[in-house]
Parts: sequence; C-alpha cells; structure tokens
Amino acid sequence: MKTKYLLITALVLLFISCGDQKKEGTIAEVDSPESKKEAFEFGVWTTANGKKSDEEYLKEFEKYSNGGIDEVLINTGTDPKLLERLVPLAKEKGLRVHAWIMAVNRPGDTIALQHPEWYQVSREGKSCFDTRPYVGYYQWLCPTRKESRNHILGLVEGLAKVEGVESVHLDYIRFPDIFLPIGLLPKYNLIQDEELPEYDFCYCDVCISEFEKIHHKNPLESKNTAIDMEWKNFRLNAIKSVVDDAYKIAHNNNKILTAAVFPYPEMADHMVRQRWDKWDIDEVYPMIYHGFYNEEVDWIGYATKQGVTDTESEGISLNTGIYIPDFKTTEDLKQAILYAKENGAKGVSFFDGNAISDEFFETIKTTKANL
Repeated sequence: MKTKYLLITALVLLFISCGDQKKEGTIAEVDSPESKKEAFEFGVWTTANGKKSDEEYLKEFEKYSNGGIDEVLINTGTDPKLLERLVPLAKEKGLRVHAWIMAVNRPGDTIALQHPEWYQVSREGKSCFDTRPYVGYYQWLCPTRKESRNHILGLVEGLAKVEGVESVHLDYIRFPDIFLPIGLLPKYNLIQDEELPEYDFCYCDVCISEFEKIHHKNPLESKNTAIDMEWKNFRLNAIKSVVDDAYKIAHNNNKILTAAVFPYPEMADHMVRQRWDKWDIDEVYPMIYHGFYNEEVDWIGYATKQGVTDTESEGISLNTGIYIPDFKTTEDLKQAILYAKENGAKGVSFFDGNAISDEFFETIKTTKANL
C-alpha cells in the first residue's frame, strides 16, 4: 500500500513539474518573436573604382558606418578580384557586402561585344549592338539565346563564389524601357502614349523561333503586340528563367539572391517586362524614385505597400530604394524612411552613397536611432 501511495505521489509531482515547464515554455515562446525582431536595415549602392587605395575605401566605408549604414551594394564592374579586395575592408567597418551586377544590360562587356548576335533586337529590326535605345550605355543581351544567358549566369557565378558576400544583387534584370518614367520623358523629348517599335524588345531570331514553337505564330505578324498576352508573357518568363537559374547558383554557393527592381510588380510589368513577384528570389530592392514619376514623398509608402502586399505570400523581403538627389530637406528624407517602414519594408537603400551629404547622414543616423 505504501509503495502504491509513493507511486501516485510521484506521478502527481511529475504532472505538476511538466505543467510548470510547459507554462515556462509558453512564456518563452511569447517573448521570443519580440526578442528576435529584426532591425530595420539601411544600405547604399556604390560603384567601385579599382584605382582607389585601401585607405580611401576604409575612409568611405567608415563614413557609411558612422552614418547609420548597415550594408553596401557594390558594383565592381563584375570583377570578382576587386570584390574580394573590398569585402574585408567593408567588414572591418562593420558593413555587409552585396555583389551588385548589371545583368541583362551589359555596357562595355568585352566578351559580349565579340558576339553581335547576342544582343536584343527591336521591333523595327535594330540591334542593341550598334543602335542603343535612349542612351549609349543601353547594350542589352538577349535573355532567351543560350549563349548570352549563359554568359550572364557565368558572371553571376563568379561573384557568388567570392567569400564573405551576402548576396549577388541583380540590376537591369529586365528588358529595355518600353515606357520611360514620366518625369524623364522631357529629357528625351518623347511622348510615349503607346508601345513604340524602337523601344520594344526582343525580336531576334531566337526569341521569335522559341515563341513560335510554343504558340505557333510570329509576333512580327501581330496586328497589335501590346495586347498579345502570350508574347508579353514569353518575355516576362525569359527574364524569370534567368533569375530562377541565378537563384540556384547563388544558393549553391551559400549566398542569397537579391535584385534592384522597378517600383512595384504591376508597374514593372507595364514599363520594362519585369514581374518580380513571381521570381525565385530572396529579397528585392524596388527603386521607388518618386521624382522620376512626378510623385510626392508619400508615394514611397504607397509603392512600398504595393510590393509588400504582392510578395507577402512568397516569402520575399523588400528594401525600399530611395533616390537621394530627389530630396531637398532632411525632413522629407526622414519621412521617406518612415513611409517605407510603416508600409512593411525590411529596410531602405539609398542611391547612391557618394550623393549623401553629412547633413543627410546625420538624419539617417538619428532616424534609425528613433525607430
């Protein structure tokens, strides 16, 4: 009888003990999300110059770090050796590094320029190899042609292999602008009320052939390519295919994939054949440059929310891109940061680091401390 009593007592104590442990575990679970809450991040885009000394770069990176910046997205002209040199210098100053690459638009690419057939062709039959839309540095490679897309992916892999890099950061991962931002039209003396043939890409032999295999029609024979959804989706998917392969390459090298994109997916779709909410990608940095679109500062919040909403089910993080020359006052810059955060962004990134004045750095630092 005594043994039975002791056994019952032990079971009661064990039950109470388990209950206490469960209660403690519940408290820990409640506290955990708050304790692990991610800090709002601040980044800058910057273009490297191999002629600058390590001392000059340490000074530049220290300026960023002291100004509240957490990460730098560095364009090294797709030079992995220069990137290898800069990563430890940036890390010494407490900065994370992303390898920024101009992907489909490859100005001055010495390898690509040896292959004129790699370049995109407009609806009027002119190649970006020798006829550049809008500006001289618009030298766009075809994302459908095997050789040109493999060249792009090879460059991605070279950057992904650099030790210490957070991500490969794709830029110009799209087609040329079928529609320019409205604020830029006067600069080019243009009216774009419809899709103009000289800015409509790509109609090279490979794109047409691959499209015909699927849809059994030639887009050049379409009465109105602007409403041919199969042709539009073919080009959206050509970019998606490059991104999805880049994602595999980045992850195979223990890096993430990020990209600079147009303000929000529907807008990117309309303007540059870019539907980034459907990509395999970890983070996006939409360039919400309100001045380009003749918008007010609060549009940064609107566009941020659109992107966050479109990607929330896909697990894609969003960092709002802010164009520094559009800002005249520190108060507007502060408000831009707050609009981004309030509308769900993970952080903000500024274009570009060298354009940020000491006064603006102080605003960034103060705003960050009060978030």
